[in-house]
Amino acid sequence: MTSDTDTRVLYNAECPVCSFEIGHYRDYAEARDLPIRFDDLNGPERAQWGLSEDAAARRLYVLKDGTLHGGLDAFLVLWRQMPRYRWLARAVALPGVRQAASALYDYVLAPLIYRWHLRRKARARA
Repeated sequence: MTSDTDTRVLYNAECPVCSFEIGHYRDYAEARDLPIRFDDLNGPERAQWGLSEDAAARRLYVLKDGTLHGGLDAFLVLWRQMPRYRWLARAVALPGVRQAASALYDYVLAPLIYRWHLRRKARARA
């Protein structure tokens, strides 16, 4: 059961990279009964997020305590909720590391995964 205090993750379940990584986090959270809910941007839950499908597909989003986090900040919020990944959140949040990781995610990884998503959608329509 979820509540308003749960951490919510919005991800693209149709993306192989996203579904693999978030599937791992979901399995970990469920096995430990952590208050984290995972919403597929392709499902009806996306409407609750107030994001278009395109905006939601461009990066990871996490909602925690009424605040929407995107990109690397979303990962940090998620990792802080999971005991096994708290060390990673601390390490990536360090000055310098955070800026480099954020740039890598924002300018390389997220755009690459997003373009891959658009190509998959175009092939599915063809």
